[in-house]
Amino acid sequence: MQQIIDNNILYSKEYKIEIGKPGDRFFYFFDYDDRYYSINMEFQHFHSFYEICIFLDDEASHLINGVLYDMRCGDIVCLRPGLLHKTVYPEGDPKKRLIIQFSLPPMFYQLDRCMKSIYSIFDEDVPIFRFEERYKKAIFEKLNDNFHISGMVDDLTTLKINNRFLEFLGLIYTYREKNIYSNEADFDPITSKIYKITEYIHNHYTEELSLDMLASEFYISNYYLSHQFKRVTGFNITEYIQMTRVRNAQSMLVSTDEPITEIAFACGFFSFSQFNRVFHKFIGSSPSAYRKEVALVQKTSLLNNEDVD
Repeated sequence: MQQIIDNNILYSKEYKIEIGKPGDRFFYFFDYDDRYYSINMEFQHFHSFYEICIFLDDEASHLINGVLYDMRCGDIVCLRPGLLHKTVYPEGDPKKRLIIQFSLPPMFYQLDRCMKSIYSIFDEDVPIFRFEERYKKAIFEKLNDNFHISGMVDDLTTLKINNRFLEFLGLIYTYREKNIYSNEADFDPITSKIYKITEYIHNHYTEELSLDMLASEFYISNYYLSHQFKRVTGFNITEYIQMTRVRNAQSMLVSTDEPITEIAFACGFFSFSQFNRVFHKFIGSSPSAYRKEVALVQKTSLLNNEDVD
């Protein structure tokens, strides 16, 4: 059933707009749905494409590179490829949201310069946007247009959706100075300190990290830090450090041609054998097998695109 959320955003549970698929040079995926506490991801993940998460309920949070951000209805999270993140849904009733995933091919030179400006919204230190009503209305009007356009399929549907979506991104960029987002996540002092530590890990995962070092850096006993870190994150410190390194290594394996040994050292591992062992522990395959598998999927997608062309 179609609803209007926050007086601005059209929503219909389980409604989707799909053009292409992940791995294609050009694709869009709009997913209108809700999510429960029970499906919260265990650890932060990344994508090889751009993603926008729009919250359509209050009482949810978003974890980005170890920092937990409080979210309100209508907030827009702009996630660049490779950025570690996960949504955190509270216990209780399901929470509505709209996920938009997309990838766009390079454009003509002048348009490409414009797109570089638009993509800059994904590179903000805090890539979360919250706008006053008048700006919010203009921005979400473009998504509402796409909601209607997707239900009236003709030869120009894909072009219309693409144009409206670019206008949507363009308005976020145009109004970026009007962003009023502030993180109002409210924690007890020890939980706040744990999130400071997770942020530190994400910013320093290429360096030598340990329980002793972090306890000293943040003036907390080893035992208390170990206990509280597990309570807040669900991981012990060694696991969290290793997963952060592995996720960043995965991103490099997918997005670069760097030798695997160089990726291992660039992500904070101190030997290639350690990298192989830890990667296999969490991912279930070796780094080389993972890279080959992703490359095969991308090659298959490219060949399918050429067949369509």
